[in-house]
Amino acid sequence: MPVMKISEIKIEQMNKEDVEAVIRIEEEAYGKHHWAKSSFYDEMSNNLAKYYVARIPNGEIVGYAGTWHIIDEGHLTTIAVKREYLRNHIGEAILKTIIDDCYKSEIKYLTLEVRVSNIPAIKLYEKYGFKSLGTRKGYYQDNNEDALIMWTENIFYDKFKLLYALNCEKLRSLIEIK
Repeated sequence: MPVMKISEIKIEQMNKEDVEAVIRIEEEAYGKHHWAKSSFYDEMSNNLAKYYVARIPNGEIVGYAGTWHIIDEGHLTTIAVKREYLRNHIGEAILKTIIDDCYKSEIKYLTLEVRVSNIPAIKLYEKYGFKSLGTRKGYYQDNNEDALIMWTENIFYDKFKLLYALNCEKLRSLIEIK
């Protein structure tokens, strides 16, 4: 299937009406070990959770992600992009939205787990200042693969803010985010 090229997306908060489209992307991205539909509905009621979807101009949902805000930490719980829209900076745009939201909520640190084999995701996270600080052995149930535990430094530190500003400027030159 050819990769679809886009130049404009809209990122907005996920709502219950979005779950059907999100679960299709989840199944495609994660196979039979994907989150259940009920998990997404539960997250819509979780006061700690913030979930977003990415839409292209025709309204189709092509990606999503979520975080939990716990005291001064934002934990990226899940992120995926529809296969034919990979390499369009959609995941990056959603990650930017999450970081922007963390700034607004005075979240200082972001953390996540990622498969050690998911090199494109690891490179994206490193681009945005995440560093690997260890592994969770056998974290993924489908194949017992290890997960990298990645953290940012304090996002209010000048070093992070400068890197973030540079990445946002590059992203704006590639895709319009509404």
